[in-house]
Amino acid sequence: MSDIKKRRGIFSYIEQKIPLTQIFADGLPARYLPIILYGFLLGLIYVGNTHYYERKARQLVILEKQIEMLRVEFISLKSAYMLTRKQSAVAHRVAPMGIIEAKEPPYVIKLK
Repeated sequence: MSDIKKRRGIFSYIEQKIPLTQIFADGLPARYLPIILYGFLLGLIYVGNTHYYERKARQLVILEKQIEMLRVEFISLKSAYMLTRKQSAVAHRVAPMGIIEAKEPPYVIKLK
């Protein structure tokens, strides 16, 4: 029944329109070899380029996550540093050492 049934597909259409069995009856003609090798080389470059791009895309996602974590850490450290630089925080930390804040402003010594 499958022999009687007419096949309707893209490959059967190509097989009907292009006589591949007549062309390759004696083997692969040498004149097609450069074209086949060129197509194979282009396919190989395409696959390699795709793998390279996907690897770089994964690395980019990882680096973006690391940048976000480092940005959060930088902001938190910067805010903590700003809090410890305040005059009241410094005065509170040096009070146990006996250092007190001067009540009068510093004066300038002028030499003649």
